[in-house]
Amino acid sequence: MKNICLLGATGSVGENTVNVVLAHPEKFTIHTFSFFNNIQRGRQLIQLLKPKMVAVGTKEIADYLRSEFPFITFTYGVEGLSEIVALESIDLVLTAVSGSVGLLPTLTAIRERKQVAIANKETLVMAGQLVTDLATQYGVQLLPVDSEHSAIFQCLNGEKIVEVDHLLITASGGSFRNKTRQELVDVTLEDALNHPNWSMGQKITIDSATMMNKGLEVIEAHWLFGLDYDKIKVVLHKESIVHSMVGFIDGAVMAQLGASDMREPIQYALSYPHRIKMKEPKPFHLAEIGALHFEEMDFNRFPLLQLAYTVGKMGGTAPTMMNAANEVAVAAFLEKKISFLAIEELVEKAIQEKHYIKQPDLTTLMEVDKETRKLVASWLT
Repeated sequence: MKNICLLGATGSVGENTVNVVLAHPEKFTIHTFSFFNNIQRGRQLIQLLKPKMVAVGTKEIADYLRSEFPFITFTYGVEGLSEIVALESIDLVLTAVSGSVGLLPTLTAIRERKQVAIANKETLVMAGQLVTDLATQYGVQLLPVDSEHSAIFQCLNGEKIVEVDHLLITASGGSFRNKTRQELVDVTLEDALNHPNWSMGQKITIDSATMMNKGLEVIEAHWLFGLDYDKIKVVLHKESIVHSMVGFIDGAVMAQLGASDMREPIQYALSYPHRIKMKEPKPFHLAEIGALHFEEMDFNRFPLLQLAYTVGKMGGTAPTMMNAANEVAVAAFLEKKISFLAIEELVEKAIQEKHYIKQPDLTTLMEVDKETRKLVASWLT
């Protein structure tokens, strides 16, 4: 039995993780979990999972639920996230929260020598060097949960990283993949949230439409697999059947294929290094799919992907600045305060105006994250 701490239980990845765990009650249990402010769903999950401890967004929510569930320990805030991952009984921490909030509890989990499954790509974007160095120091393996990184991880099983020529990350293209730059001027929030292939949370769906999500994945892949950015490529693949590929120095290319079902990479991370039977798998028949299509990535069409490569190579505080600016800009778009294309403008402006530090420590990264958010927010008023 593997005791799991699930950070972000009410989000898309969190809900899929719950489904995987409930399908295999003899192998997994969600011992602790967190949610931010979805009290209705949080209450349902408490009743369903019967956790030992729950972290929520605010003290008010914690106090409210504590009166209803007196036999469960409630905590709150970022400190609460670190508290629930550090319990001695936890075997694996799955980070499915959205945004920079995942960084500190991930570092705590590593220091406590918990197995860490990462679905929160912002953690490695913000502080990839710190996180991977700490994981090496404490002997903790970082297990990827994103479908693209899980695919690469699976293709690399039994292989030597020195024999890898390149990684090939596939991109669906998001909600506006068939639109020109000119056609993006008047797109709506509702249009942006209508992803053609995946059912995801709002923030990641917008990131998919701007291709920032793929840029974050490129930076994450750099840290997870230790390859230079010149060896990490992105290709447009609208079907989302090939989740990613690995090219080797002898010319062989390995690909991991499957249905668009987040339960697959989640279950693999939970059961690793073993595979277990998927309960009620989505149908997957290549003969019915018929054909797979791939296109070169157009960096002029998706400038935030190009920006991600640039700041990834810069390193230091640049990825932290990009991520913070993007989170503020996407939140503003979700609140209908700015246009879709203004997301790109704000992120690019933040990178140009913010002071760059080459070798930051954790305190500096957190301060830069905070300052960048304040700066971008000031442009919205």
